[in-house]
Amino acid sequence: MTILVFVGSLLAAMAIGIPISFALLVCGAALMWQLGMLDPQILAQNLINGANSYPLLAVPFFLLAGELMNVGGLSRRIVNVALVMVGHVKGGLGYVVIIAACLLAAMSGSAVADAAALTTLLLPMMVAAGHDKARSAGLIASAGIIAPILPPSIGFVIFGVAANVSISKLFLAGIVPGLMLGASIWFTWWWLARNEDIVSPPRRPFKDVLAAISHAAWALGLPVIIIFGLKLGVFTPTEAGVVAAVYALFVSTVVYRELKLNQLYGVFVHAARTTSVVMLLVAAAAVSAWLITVANIPQQVVALLQPLHDNPKLLMAAIMVLVMIVGTALDMAPTILILTPVLMPLVNASGIDPVYFGVLFMINNAIGLITPPVGVVLNTVAGVGKVSMDAVTRGVVPFMIAQFILMFLMVLFPQLVMVPARWFY
Repeated sequence: MTILVFVGSLLAAMAIGIPISFALLVCGAALMWQLGMLDPQILAQNLINGANSYPLLAVPFFLLAGELMNVGGLSRRIVNVALVMVGHVKGGLGYVVIIAACLLAAMSGSAVADAAALTTLLLPMMVAAGHDKARSAGLIASAGIIAPILPPSIGFVIFGVAANVSISKLFLAGIVPGLMLGASIWFTWWWLARNEDIVSPPRRPFKDVLAAISHAAWALGLPVIIIFGLKLGVFTPTEAGVVAAVYALFVSTVVYRELKLNQLYGVFVHAARTTSVVMLLVAAAAVSAWLITVANIPQQVVALLQPLHDNPKLLMAAIMVLVMIVGTALDMAPTILILTPVLMPLVNASGIDPVYFGVLFMINNAIGLITPPVGVVLNTVAGVGKVSMDAVTRGVVPFMIAQFILMFLMVLFPQLVMVPARWFY
């Protein structure tokens, strides 16, 4: 009955158009009423405590870093490096998207920001070169979701706080799976573009490649600083967010000088608005998470899945299917915040490594960003690129299938995640 009240109240609130943050509060109030402990003061207290977390400070700083990079010219220089390196090969602009997406992901951690930047910079170039607009938009959308997997990932920060798992370990464990996601898109694009009759631009001379790398050296330095800083223990993930924001601000204003002082207010306001949306979600989900624990819902879910406890791979496959279904209706942040307190006791009871689970859980949630009808990245690419939602959805399907295949390969072979992760530790 408790599970029915929890799920029913949440779905009912969303069905009548209540924003997800407030739907979570409605869900929490319904649970409190069902448990006979309805008290607005407890709701308010848990709402405040939900956002009162030091590790969550990484979220606004990484979001600010992403805004500064897009406005300050770092993103454009990253794209130019990829362009001069592989733009001349058959289907080269598609490979440029993938390389640029991996480099941008290692700097911002935001799928929406990366997808918007790639759409603005590369979609017009791909269409002008003769590539199908829907397929190009689908490629950009699928490449944009690499950001939640490669460090610094905002999704990993939220999951690490919700699941009480080391964020540094999650960051480092996401490096190879994130690159593997890029490889799956690379192979799919090669397969789709191999028969296209599009004339590629001539190979750029080696001096142009060196010049592009030289112009982007400051931008390329940011992911190196973050990854090595985390691996060597120089700073925590929260401090890495501060380093990223300050570095991006310095490079944008002092080195590249593309960000003017009169633009700073707009950048800070936009980052603050995005942060407020995420943090309100986190705070509202903390209310539901506390009540989920009080109502013993995790124990009920563990009991329901008891037959799968002795087979971790089958259990992981079942969880991944569940997350896939939820991801079609919810954005990444609420999915993480709603399902993590329910699933983590089950994961721990079954002996599944929480870091391994976190990586696959995040990959699944990232793919959810490009699954219709709610896929936020799909909507971003459609809006920025002025492409119909149906066209972007049609174009993203082959890449999404490849990413799901890779995810289930990681379920079957956990070593694909854990062996490189232990090396990075």
